[in-house]
Amino acid sequence: MNKTFKIYAVIFIVVMVILALFEVNKTESTDWRKNFKTTQKSPFGLFVFNNEIKDLFKNKVKKIDQTPYDYYSQNKKGNHNILVIEHEVDGESWNKILDQVSNGSDAMLIVSEIPKDISDSIGYYDSQISFEDENVLKLTDTKYQNDFIRLDKFPSGRGFTFIKPNVEVLGKTVEKNNSDQANFIKVKFGKGNIYVHCEPLFITNYYLLKSGNVKYAQDVFSYLDDKETLWFLESNSKASQFFLRFILSNPALKYAWWVLLGGLVLFIFFNAKRKQRIVPIIEPLKNTSVDFVKSIGNLYLQEGDFHDMMAKKAQYFLNKVRMDLLIDTKNLDEEFAKKLHLKTGKPMEMINEAIGLIQKGQDPYAHVMKEDLAKMNKLLDGII
Repeated sequence: MNKTFKIYAVIFIVVMVILALFEVNKTESTDWRKNFKTTQKSPFGLFVFNNEIKDLFKNKVKKIDQTPYDYYSQNKKGNHNILVIEHEVDGESWNKILDQVSNGSDAMLIVSEIPKDISDSIGYYDSQISFEDENVLKLTDTKYQNDFIRLDKFPSGRGFTFIKPNVEVLGKTVEKNNSDQANFIKVKFGKGNIYVHCEPLFITNYYLLKSGNVKYAQDVFSYLDDKETLWFLESNSKASQFFLRFILSNPALKYAWWVLLGGLVLFIFFNAKRKQRIVPIIEPLKNTSVDFVKSIGNLYLQEGDFHDMMAKKAQYFLNKVRMDLLIDTKNLDEEFAKKLHLKTGKPMEMINEAIGLIQKGQDPYAHVMKEDLAKMNKLLDGII
């Protein structure tokens, strides 16, 4: 067992222990969000209503997961009931619903608010009518006067601030310190009727499971005739396409999924270093020109051939004069000395002395001393 594997094993065990401690010590929390989903068992889901709706509508209910626009564009229906419970409906779909009602169908809209242009065409304006922490919903019909529901958890407080003439008020919100406000109405629309209830909480799990509240819900839906009811639900197509939907909906699988992801992250982290063969360091080639010149110079000094060194120095100097100063060096006469004087600005005495030493170095029979080489080198370096 190598060292890396031991590290992975220790980290994995520590993570699992931490997760186990979290799982043991966690407290169950109630989700009080208003989701109005048929699959949710949270207080404000519609799981109970979804299971009881067949009995409520005598098995004449059909759930539609298409938009009203798509459904009615593809299907021709006779007179029927339409049920919409608190979900977003686009403008074209609302128009399709109104067309169906106008032709003789009835619609039950249990929504806290809908687009202004749609509500205006129906015959009302809705807004916030209550800010109390507790409301009581009652129906106006005397035969239902003993059937009411008390909203003691997060009532929306929605209702109607304006109702057009000939609109019948079927239910109200009752408060201790305020006058009653309408929250359930019936509107004659073409050949059909539209029922609008602004407080959808009364059909959620929390309130339906409370004793006595089911009767109020039965009273509300009793206004619909005994015919086929189409319940338009939010489309589940997006959720069904998500491949992790089942895993994330199950707590055990969800923890296993996160542990797997955490293990992969740790594996990548510890193996992020590049693994490759060591590349040897290759030293760059050295420039040995200077060493070569020094070696040659030392050789000449050791041999003591000062005459040859003066000749080479003179040859190098004259070549530089030709290339840099553009002066002919064929004849080292008085004219050459004047041109060199004018172009370098050096004294004539210095130039004449340098020319004399150059000629001495070029003369194969001249006797040259070490002092002559040193003096010529100094003079020539001083001129150029």
